[in-house]
Amino acid sequence: MNLTRREFLGTLAAACAAGLPLDSRAALDLSAGAAFYDSVEPFGNASLLHYTDCHAQLKPIFFREPSVNLGIGAAAGKPPHLVGEALLARYGVKPGTREAHAFTFLDFERAAAAYGAVGGFAHLATLVKKLRASRPGALLLDGGDTWQGSGTALWTNGQDMVEVSKALGVDVMTGHWEFTLGAERVKEIVEKDFAGRIDFVAQNVKTTDFGDPVFKPAVIRRVNGVPVAIVGQAFPYTPIANPRYFVADWTFGIQEQELQKVVDEVRGNGAQVVVLLSHNGMDVDLRLASRVTGIDAILGGHTHDGMPQPTIVDNRGGRTLVTNAGSNGKFLGVLDLDVRSGRIADYRYRLLPVYAALLPPDREMAALIERLRAPYAAKLAEPLAVTETLLYRRGNFNGTFDQLILDALMAEKDAPIAFSPGFRWGTSLLPGQPIRREHLMDQTAISYPFVTVNELKGEMIKTILEDVADNLFNPDPYYQQGGDMVRVGGLAYAIDPAAGAGRRITRMELKGKPVEADKTYKVAGWAPVSEEARKAGGEPIWALVERWLVAQKTIRARPLALPEIAGVRGNPGIA
Repeated sequence: MNLTRREFLGTLAAACAAGLPLDSRAALDLSAGAAFYDSVEPFGNASLLHYTDCHAQLKPIFFREPSVNLGIGAAAGKPPHLVGEALLARYGVKPGTREAHAFTFLDFERAAAAYGAVGGFAHLATLVKKLRASRPGALLLDGGDTWQGSGTALWTNGQDMVEVSKALGVDVMTGHWEFTLGAERVKEIVEKDFAGRIDFVAQNVKTTDFGDPVFKPAVIRRVNGVPVAIVGQAFPYTPIANPRYFVADWTFGIQEQELQKVVDEVRGNGAQVVVLLSHNGMDVDLRLASRVTGIDAILGGHTHDGMPQPTIVDNRGGRTLVTNAGSNGKFLGVLDLDVRSGRIADYRYRLLPVYAALLPPDREMAALIERLRAPYAAKLAEPLAVTETLLYRRGNFNGTFDQLILDALMAEKDAPIAFSPGFRWGTSLLPGQPIRREHLMDQTAISYPFVTVNELKGEMIKTILEDVADNLFNPDPYYQQGGDMVRVGGLAYAIDPAAGAGRRITRMELKGKPVEADKTYKVAGWAPVSEEARKAGGEPIWALVERWLVAQKTIRARPLALPEIAGVRGNPGIA
């Protein structure tokens, strides 16, 4: 997301209108400058570079971290369920710094205007080359959610990201949203585009008929003579969280016992380091690390948690480092290992924010990106409206861009209630920026985008909310499927995250009146996972929202529909 000079001045003007002085940048630490990355000194003799959940963001973007990421029960107050000042205190990150801006939502608008956009594959390529120059043989690992999340990825069937991944020098990857391109397309990329270059690994994906592996469970690569095994763990709940018909002949799941067999096998084949490249989500990875032995580190993704340092998990075989590397190309994880006598003697880990202003774009990568985007450039750049307020997605219950989608659904479909999925991907926009078609596609670009209108009884509405709440707040991480709470427009509700299944939603009201169990309500939504909905088709969500945005012209601050949340006072996962 490259801001023009006019757009950048517009963001500063909007900040002033909100009461922020023009010289407010002085309160932020801008001293590091180009030396920001010089402190990442090499260590040991085997290095791994890791990014995940980039969601097809080829250009620099803004991305606001959540102000609500609740941990309930045993997870309360523990990584990854820390936000804002609590996260900074836990990891010793100084407020007002580039790191504080990268890892938290604090003072987001002002800091974003000061520090600039993050990510962008041309800038990421520069950082990867810089680190590899001081770390010969370092492996670059992609945790998945790479081929989905932008207009160009959707329109090219993921090919833009395939070309960029090869150019970046990715060695190994696993997947999740990749599977929403369909099984045949995934196999085509893995078997043709990636052949001899990138290993796609997933020990937990098998055929439904005979249980044969669909992909390599693991690979062993030698790094400076050290045999390093990378075991793949694709998102276990792909056929539940996304349409089953995309992968009708494949099974998924955590498959803990099978994972243990794979780990034991690579150890038996001489691996001195075993790393799980995971798309489980961090809570699942933390539990898995306590139960499966022989894994030295889990480089995790899916839940978009940018954790400055690993969590160390004890198990009966030793210890496992558990990391999660954020999203949207915003971070690059660097794990340096000192391997001696066949085991890890010591390690260093950094999760580096990718600041576009501090990393000159790699010329070859920048040229490739421009070539890939050229056929769509005019379409992507078309302005639809201007926002006077910060637009973001991410947070357990709602975001301002989610609210915009809900309002558009209710208005365009004349529905008193709207549901929008709790997706964690989607870039942010600062006040004063035009909302271009590209930004809308960043929020909606999926292969099952159909708008739906249903007549639902109040009892069914409660069941839907209860099911999503259990997915998010179940005390057993193995029953959590990632994603945030479904966004709800028009309907007010109260939730007790710590209550048992079926008892978390304690109140539902529509226009001040209780929702009646037997009464029927008109509900608009999008992204249905059933095959019947696919066959029925319907208008894609981006067309509906675009029509609404063009009519609005200017997006002002809108009331954010949030539930009443019980039992979270003092919880460091909510600001």
